[in-house]
Amino acid sequence: MEYQTRNSILKAHKLSIGYPTKPKKMIVADHINFEIKSGELVAVIGVNGAGKSTLLRSLSGVQPLLAGEVFIRNQNITEISFEELATRISLVLTEQPLSKNLSVFELVALGRQPYTNWVGRLAKIDLAAINKAIKLVAIEELKFKKCHELSDGQLQKVLIARALAQDTPLIILDEPTTHLDLFHKAYIFKLLKQLSVETNKAIIFASHEINLALQLCDRLILIKENKVIDGTPKELIDTGQLQNIFPENLIYFDETSSSFKIKND
Repeated sequence: MEYQTRNSILKAHKLSIGYPTKPKKMIVADHINFEIKSGELVAVIGVNGAGKSTLLRSLSGVQPLLAGEVFIRNQNITEISFEELATRISLVLTEQPLSKNLSVFELVALGRQPYTNWVGRLAKIDLAAINKAIKLVAIEELKFKKCHELSDGQLQKVLIARALAQDTPLIILDEPTTHLDLFHKAYIFKLLKQLSVETNKAIIFASHEINLALQLCDRLILIKENKVIDGTPKELIDTGQLQNIFPENLIYFDETSSSFKIKND
């Protein structure tokens, strides 16, 4: 495989995220600084309610920042128009409104909306991008099926293909393995890893599957006690950052196997 230069795709600088409620802001996490480069697979991890989804919404421009700056390809997100942003970030949300009466091809084709004319007519370049995305995710046999006929795992692959068809340097996914069994969770993780390598896109996603993330991700973003800690899996393990994420009387981090285990005694 050819060596691909890793360029800065997403940069968070002195972020504070949360909700501007009155009379006082509710801060979920602050002093957030990290950078994601092309070709990197990055998981956002932490316990329920830590702020994983809030961070992703803030990074994508869906939710206003309380403070700080987000840069996409070294340009401040506030300087990027909504139309232009759709050519830089693809979003795959866990619960998003979509018509399951669409065929797989039609749903993947929605990823081309930022590039089509006002009637949504697909040009040759759009059809090529759609078919390439379908091939990358290996769902050719599903191409003409209706989305309501798909399993949860198949539908998740279709949504990833739609994000690929959008052809952005950054893909953001919120809990892409929710509702999936262990086999399909592992499949989606390996697929995302493969896609980050093959397409050189930066992929960041929130996940509760920390053991899988430790094995397959280039870097992790840990939200813990209102702080965000960024590093490779090895760095987080070596610095003890993964200890005490969960109540010690039930779950502990085993450094020998580099995984979380249930306490038996």
